[in-house]
Amino acid sequence: MGDAGIGWIAAIIIGGLAGWIASNFMKSDTGIFLNIILGIIGASIASFLFGLVGVSFGGWLGYLVAGFVGACILIWGGRLIRS
Repeated sequence: MGDAGIGWIAAIIIGGLAGWIASNFMKSDTGIFLNIILGIIGASIASFLFGLVGVSFGGWLGYLVAGFVGACILIWGGRLIRS
């Protein structure tokens, strides 16, 4: 959430949206609170991983894309652990 392009309130809102989109895309049954957590943590993880390969996102749209990708990865990982 330390992204200079968006504030922490925007990060929560965008993270929640990214988590909600990812949970619908992955057909996951999570609540709004978990969607926000997945989106924010997912955005942080995806931004880090994309940074390792030289890809960087900026602004709210980049945070949304990173949050979506990261949340999908977290949902997928959660499914692997539970099965």
